[in-house]
Amino acid sequence: MDPRVLEAMQPYYAEQFYNPSALYLAAKKVGHELADARSKAAAQLGARPAEVIFTAGGTEANNLAIHGIMEQFPEGNMVVSAVEHESVLRPAERYTCRQVAVQADGTIDLAALEAAIDDKTVLVSVMYANNEVGTIQPLKEAAMIIEQKRRARGGNLPLYFHTDACQAANYLDLHVSRLGVDLLTLNGGKMYGPKQSGALYVGAHVQLQPLVLGGGQERGLRSGTENVAQVVGFATALSIAQASQSDEVARLQALQKYFFDEIEKVLPEVTINGSRKKRLPNNLHVTIPGVDNERLLMQLDEAGILAAAGSACSASDEEPSHVLRAMGIGEADAQSSLRFTMGRQTTKANIDALLQALQRFCS
Repeated sequence: MDPRVLEAMQPYYAEQFYNPSALYLAAKKVGHELADARSKAAAQLGARPAEVIFTAGGTEANNLAIHGIMEQFPEGNMVVSAVEHESVLRPAERYTCRQVAVQADGTIDLAALEAAIDDKTVLVSVMYANNEVGTIQPLKEAAMIIEQKRRARGGNLPLYFHTDACQAANYLDLHVSRLGVDLLTLNGGKMYGPKQSGALYVGAHVQLQPLVLGGGQERGLRSGTENVAQVVGFATALSIAQASQSDEVARLQALQKYFFDEIEKVLPEVTINGSRKKRLPNNLHVTIPGVDNERLLMQLDEAGILAAAGSACSASDEEPSHVLRAMGIGEADAQSSLRFTMGRQTTKANIDALLQALQRFCS
């Protein structure tokens, strides 16, 4: 967690430990600070404060978006990309859902997306950037297709566009009007904020059914006493991430290029997965043929290098990554693939240490 985020949160664990919905003056003050945090978060999205619903993380926000729409339209269907996070794919399985194929670099096939949307489609969900291979999806182009479908269709069913933007907040533009989305998910833990903090942007024109009923907090969509410390931490982290975006993107892109250039010298047989151009700057995902990724993970861990073989949320799943399968990567290569994620603390010296370790363990 960013120390500035922790500092902003600290008062709400002790001296400001009041229920923001209560009527006494100390609680009203906390209520005003909660409203300020909502306004701060909304400003980063180009949204109204009332359009920001705070949640306990990205998974809850994705579930609220999907169930909140689909439960209203039992006759409707939804469309998702084949490389979505499990917190989109699993709730989508509850409904009639079509998965749209991606190309070899992980980019959604826009023609297939257009073909998959019919007169019964009420929700399309395409993630902003992939959590495993870092590919950035063409959201604006997808939004244009959805808008054309919306204008052409008849009947009473709406057509909404949702994006899981959890991986994007540190590095990409989040203004919802520029992206053309109706719902957008964010996760505080992905931007140096507290884990189990998140938000769902819900456009004022979107009607959702709540998942949690009770006292009617969060516009009635997420009842329960607000976790003010988490909310303040989330809003602070989002503001810092967006303010530092330009410089951090440039710094990480230079490290990313250096790694890709050097690893192809060190291990000529390596394959770099995902788009080289439309890619998150912090993502390094490679296949090293013939290498057992689980064994390599343990060797790297012992060397002080932390990596992943897939999504952290499905780390206990022995099946090959659904993302890599959707990109046409076979099981053997999927079992030889690793993801390295850089961040604010990553330096060139770290990348050199990684390259040396890979050469030692894989040559």
